[in-house]
Amino acid sequence: MAEATVESRLTELWETPKSIYGWFATVDHKELGIRYLVTAFVLLVVGGVEALLIRLQLAHSNVHLLSPEAYNQIFTLHGLTMIFWYASPILSGFAIFLIPLMIGARDMAFPRLNAFTYWTFLLSAIVLYISPFFHQAPHAGWFAYVPYTLTAYSPGMGMDAYVLALIFLGISTTGAAINFIVTILRFRAPGMAISRMPLFAYSTLTISFVVVFAMPALTAVSVFLELDRHWGTHFFDIANGGSTLLWQQLFWFFGHPWVYVIFLPATGMISLIIPAFSRRPIVGYAYIAISTILTGVVGYAVWLHHMFTVGISDVAMSIFSAGSMMISVFTVIQVFAWLATVWKGRPVATTSMYYALASVMLLVVGGLSGVFTGIIPVDWQVHNTYYVIAHLHYVLVGANVFPVFAGLYFWLPKMTGRMMNEKLGKLSFWVMFIGFNLAFFPMHIVGMMGMQRRIYTYPAGMGFDSWNLVITIGAFILGLGILITIINFFYSLRDGAVAGPNPWNADGLEWLTDSPPKPYNFAHIPVVASRHPLWDRSEKLYDPDDDRVLDGGRLTPTTTWLDAVPVGIATIPEDSLAPLVMSLFLFGFFVAFLFHAMWVVLAMLILTFAVGCLWMWPHTVKEVV
Repeated sequence: MAEATVESRLTELWETPKSIYGWFATVDHKELGIRYLVTAFVLLVVGGVEALLIRLQLAHSNVHLLSPEAYNQIFTLHGLTMIFWYASPILSGFAIFLIPLMIGARDMAFPRLNAFTYWTFLLSAIVLYISPFFHQAPHAGWFAYVPYTLTAYSPGMGMDAYVLALIFLGISTTGAAINFIVTILRFRAPGMAISRMPLFAYSTLTISFVVVFAMPALTAVSVFLELDRHWGTHFFDIANGGSTLLWQQLFWFFGHPWVYVIFLPATGMISLIIPAFSRRPIVGYAYIAISTILTGVVGYAVWLHHMFTVGISDVAMSIFSAGSMMISVFTVIQVFAWLATVWKGRPVATTSMYYALASVMLLVVGGLSGVFTGIIPVDWQVHNTYYVIAHLHYVLVGANVFPVFAGLYFWLPKMTGRMMNEKLGKLSFWVMFIGFNLAFFPMHIVGMMGMQRRIYTYPAGMGFDSWNLVITIGAFILGLGILITIINFFYSLRDGAVAGPNPWNADGLEWLTDSPPKPYNFAHIPVVASRHPLWDRSEKLYDPDDDRVLDGGRLTPTTTWLDAVPVGIATIPEDSLAPLVMSLFLFGFFVAFLFHAMWVVLAMLILTFAVGCLWMWPHTVKEVV
């Protein structure tokens, strides 16, 4: 069969219709990955605007720009948006777009589940942001400590929106994690043994297992809080045998592993970007892979270091303090591997490389301050101060936002087919880098001076005014840097140079495809014999005359999880409206619950179940000859 005929046949099988139906029904991982990225980036901007309002309020002593209640609501929405609705979903967007391309597959293992997780992610954000329109947004911080979040102290719908939106988002996150696990373990190209996987796949696989085991704790404690608020239970009511520490134990059992959910995939991205622009393979591949896995495992054993000030036993605190120290070792291994790769390579100074190397530096600063707070007596002194805010942002922005921007400049040419402007990119980097350090490094200083976190304002004469003004100026400079990249993106869509398949001369399978990739990704399923298939071309990646064209339907091979030996062929479902319809009914369920319309809640639950039955109903697959 001629090559053009094969590609025409595959396009007919895999291409989503260019129609309104196709837009809503698509299950193409590339389209859904881009939607994740766009939605999460919009929420980054929303959270960033909220942060700027916070900084205006704190720029000087005794400012009254915001009322205390408005400040608490904006402060809470900022934390929730950044930690739950931006940081993890934007990494999921990269993974959904890139993982099938990196491992030589034509789509994710469960494409309709993939679409469902996007719609539930989007709609859960809407559930969260319904409450501000009624002036009743969540106001207790992203951590929502009881008893302040019980109805006696938090009447209205704000904390209900918090609980219901998190449960809704948990459905999305768990579904995506299961999809990643199956895709990475069973859809790798023939020959891509576990020892040849891209390191981004290792980090995504690790955090997917973390999500599966940690998310139930957040879901359970959220359900407990809603039951206490409106259904007469007493999980957190001390007067009736409950415990306020139960919330902290369950929340942080989820909360600390979540730090690695929004951190490890970004390190996996750095582990691909730095070698590409150092023009050599990564140093210590096996050590980075093992360190990634151990970070996810040990991350479950350090949640109590968020609770050193609550009065737990010295023995327990000592164990968790030791765990906090140990987990830093795994990050140190990765940092030394990245630096050795640059040292031994021939670095190319691209915008993406700037962001990647800056993220390493910021991660080191944040990691060192984290080890510092892992020392129990030190934590007692700085626990409720701005020192912890500085640590948090150096870790989360340094190890998430900067790698995300590195990834955008690296992979957007693959997604859009157009190159980003390097001059604008480097300008954006320097403005962001300077703004970030101006905004967050002084927080270490004001924290050590005694400035408490979670405060609405502060009196004059404390010595905080000048530092807080610098912090506020830095925050606006950081925002300007992000705006430059947004302008760069829209400029590149119109006037950017054509990217071509591999503009960076990188080594992964995603660069084997067109930019943007065809609907079917690969006309010929590649066969992998190296960790760097595009750099090690001693063998052909595919034989044009072999039987791995797989154009008899929407097909992709399945392989063994360890050695990637072909064992079967998976049939990929076609586009469907079922994921969107089920998501809308779930959205109706949570909104009705928010307004206590219980008959509507029951109706939405029944309709969701019905759509699920139709979705899963067995159907005959037509054989294509």
